[in-house]
Amino acid sequence: MERPGARSIWFRWAVRKAFHAVWASKIITLAMRVLGIDIGRRRVGLAVSDPSGILARPLTTLNVTSTADAIERVTAEITRLSSEEDGLAAVVIGVPARLDGSPNDETARAAEFIHVLKSRVSLPIVGGDERLTSREAESRLAIGERDWRRRKEKLDAAAAAIILQDYLDRRSSR
Repeated sequence: MERPGARSIWFRWAVRKAFHAVWASKIITLAMRVLGIDIGRRRVGLAVSDPSGILARPLTTLNVTSTADAIERVTAEITRLSSEEDGLAAVVIGVPARLDGSPNDETARAAEFIHVLKSRVSLPIVGGDERLTSREAESRLAIGERDWRRRKEKLDAAAAAIILQDYLDRRSSR
């Protein structure tokens, strides 16, 4: 003989377990990192967010010989990061502009970089404001590192982290 209410307890337990499984899968898909990129002619800085998309940190600086080399190496890095457990949700690329926001000589180069990268990667790629990020990164690095050679090695990745952090802050305020 079955106790009164035993079936309802089991049913509530099963529904609760199913709900948590669905909810956990939604959290996993939402908790993915974002990659920030600061492109240059000789160096490309990379930064990555934490899985919650709140904090950006410098990742590495790639020394490149050409735009084609930069695209190949960035594509390889995106593929590597996407295959990791936390994955990647999007890519933010710094687009240079004058202080008033109008395009400069490097803006077209960044737009072409974004266009080519979009054809190679299935992730969403967006442009981010790059104005004064290298200056801000230099001033932040100067606080902790006196040697300008060591600062220069870290500069592009730090600038990418600033570009990415600006993007994350704007996204969270919406």
